[in-house]
Amino acid sequence: MITKDIQLPVKKNEKGMVANVLEQFNKAADHINLNPNIRRILNVTNNEIIIHFPVKMDNGDVEIFTGYRVQHNNALGPYKGGLRYHETVDIDAAKALAMWMTWKTSLAGLPYGGAKGGIQINPKLYSQSELERITRRFTYALGDNIGPEHDIPAPDVNTNAQTMAWIADTYMSTKGPSERSTYQHVVTGKPVGSGGIEGRDRSTGYGVFLTIKLWAEKRNVNLKGKTFIVQGFGNVGYWASHFMEQEGAILVGVQDAFSSIYKSEGIEVKQLQAYVTNNEGSIKNFANSEAIEKEEFFALACDIIIPAALGNQITEHNAASIKANLIAEGANGPTNVEGEAILLANGIEIIPDILCNSGGVIGSYFEWLQNRNGELWHMDEVILKLEKVLKESFNKVYDYSISEGVDMRTAAFSIAIQRIEKAYIQRGIFP
Repeated sequence: MITKDIQLPVKKNEKGMVANVLEQFNKAADHINLNPNIRRILNVTNNEIIIHFPVKMDNGDVEIFTGYRVQHNNALGPYKGGLRYHETVDIDAAKALAMWMTWKTSLAGLPYGGAKGGIQINPKLYSQSELERITRRFTYALGDNIGPEHDIPAPDVNTNAQTMAWIADTYMSTKGPSERSTYQHVVTGKPVGSGGIEGRDRSTGYGVFLTIKLWAEKRNVNLKGKTFIVQGFGNVGYWASHFMEQEGAILVGVQDAFSSIYKSEGIEVKQLQAYVTNNEGSIKNFANSEAIEKEEFFALACDIIIPAALGNQITEHNAASIKANLIAEGANGPTNVEGEAILLANGIEIIPDILCNSGGVIGSYFEWLQNRNGELWHMDEVILKLEKVLKESFNKVYDYSISEGVDMRTAAFSIAIQRIEKAYIQRGIFP
């Protein structure tokens, strides 16, 4: 029997992501009767790194930035997780996201643990050359806290292949000339010409689509003609929409940081992407679409919702108004515990983030292997391997959910935690 005293207290009125992920964890841990000692280990993070570092701006002024890297657990292998550049980045956000990465990599069967980090910054306020200096200085300040066999960052919110190329070059430059090339896999998500892998750009969005398709097959649902809305039209939102459209589904609503739009007859994905590219990254004032209030977005009439932006977007304040049949979590932690309870009570299914958006870290694993082994993988090979891993993960979660009579998130967490528990039991605790 698990006793209450070994759980970190979670305040019911606290809406932070750490409280959210801990409630999710403890629910699954109770379900599987997790070993109390291993619960104590997984309830906390291994390392929490906060770095204040100076960077000279284009005008000659020096600004001080704050960067974070949280390493939650590495029982299964090196820490793995993204770096995001956003004003909401802080130690608590990094802790929660690192924990989710631990469960995500474990669920996918990867030889990784979980980490997350970033810089508290609005990148739109800085020039490209300033962002390069900020990235390189942060990488240098992290030093050996990252490494290809220790902690492997990847792109996340407001970071991309270019960011990863700067990190890799900076890190490799700190090593001796004869060994620099052996450190190329210090990050994943690099440009294809700089050690990246074909298909990594779309792997997260494709994974979101594929899990929706697999769910539809289990439920005997035809996606053709089904309507969906997407929150966030960045890399994940775009590619998920692209593949959904190819399957015959209709995009009717999109929300980003600047605007919310609706078009009942459907929004052409490529047309919207071209508009966003030429409109400073915003969907605002997209032709022939109706602008709606931010608070009305999740209440739109549709079959599927893909939240692909930030955490804590679907909560107890808006969950009751949702009309969709399925939430496919392209973002990390978009639904809080209270919001999820309302959705489940209303018969709305959720493909949880640690399954739904795991295509990204699976693609990253393939890139890491490519660099590590000196191989070259092509797009069709990457997509086939990605499909195989995701199908196995989805089927395990779905079957566990049915057999145990639990929701898909509890099923996914249970499977992920049991794999880590097994590793600890087999290896023991040092010394």
